[in-house]
Amino acid sequence: MKTLFFVKLTSLVVGIALLVASVFLLLNTRDFLSEAVITEGTVLELVESRSSDSITYRPLVQFQNESGQVVNFASSTSSNPPSYSPGQQVEVLYQPGERNSPRINSFFSLWGAEAILAGIGIVFLLAGVILMFVPEFRHRKGESLKQNGVPIDTHYQGVELNTRFSVNGRHPFQVITQWQNPATSEVHVFKSNNIWFDPSSYIHTDTITVFCEKDDLSEYYVDISFLPKLAK
Repeated sequence: MKTLFFVKLTSLVVGIALLVASVFLLLNTRDFLSEAVITEGTVLELVESRSSDSITYRPLVQFQNESGQVVNFASSTSSNPPSYSPGQQVEVLYQPGERNSPRINSFFSLWGAEAILAGIGIVFLLAGVILMFVPEFRHRKGESLKQNGVPIDTHYQGVELNTRFSVNGRHPFQVITQWQNPATSEVHVFKSNNIWFDPSSYIHTDTITVFCEKDDLSEYYVDISFLPKLAK
């Protein structure tokens, strides 16, 4: 399925790009801190920042640099509720010569952008890895169970959508079967791997083989190899 492959690739690329950007910002902040001087500053006012659906506030800070010059700067980070109040004393980090913009000496002002980019990057990267490799893992697990597992003849129940997973708003289908354990009288329900077309009209049997791990019915593979393959 080309759309699914595009989603996998996009997630991986976006995740890697965001992690690279976070590392670049981290190194930039590290270099800034290696030459930065600490001084005292005062919050003059809170500058309002508006977006389409929110309002945040960033502090406007005043401090005096090493040459006695009074410098005003607005923090690069904003929040709601505001993290500072007018008249509040804050520690300011700056590089003599003002090669880089001054920053408030706080975790979020120094490392907030890196943390956010890294967090989002990890989410995208994990999503891409899961989408890319989990189907392959399931395929290999299924092949292993077909060779070494215990076959069980189960009763075909029907086809349903797997609403826990979607790509571009589409949900895959799963074949549902069940089997009653004669030793315990318990009924076990089995679900096939995801199928990206409705297989209902191609199922002409009441019995479907399920391969299970010996003594562990939670590890299983529903054999739907009789179904036609989806054209690429």
